[in-house]
Amino acid sequence: MTTSVDSQILESWQQVLAPYNIGYRITLLSQLLKRKLSERLDPFGLTPFHWVVLCCLWQEDGLPTSSIGDKLQQVGGTLTGVLDRMEERHLIRRERDRDDRRICRIWLTTAGKELETLLPPIVADLKEETWQGTTAAERDHFSQMINLAIANLS
Repeated sequence: MTTSVDSQILESWQQVLAPYNIGYRITLLSQLLKRKLSERLDPFGLTPFHWVVLCCLWQEDGLPTSSIGDKLQQVGGTLTGVLDRMEERHLIRRERDRDDRRICRIWLTTAGKELETLLPPIVADLKEETWQGTTAAERDHFSQMINLAIANLS
């Protein structure tokens, strides 16, 4: 037989149990976004990981591999495989740094640069689809909260 105290304890734990806790719901949101992004990038033969690497390079071409890894918080082996596939598709090229041969810089090719006009509008449409029914202020607040949580756990 469940007492009132037991009921209150279970209720208080509800916030930390899947599928009600925030971590579970953020993971679910992340998985859904990744799936939808994959669907939109698939016609271009790209993955969400290719997308984020391209975004880094559109912002600053010629980044060292280690800087891309730091920005994306990825381990080298995973990033290396993605860069291999991007190089095979002629989206990027690798070049040793002139001043420090230990550093490998990643440069966009013409094909990689051309995607900058094609892909952002597609991803912007996904963003609008994701956040329909919310205001810009709500989106900004949510983003700030996520950034704070990431900072708190980093």
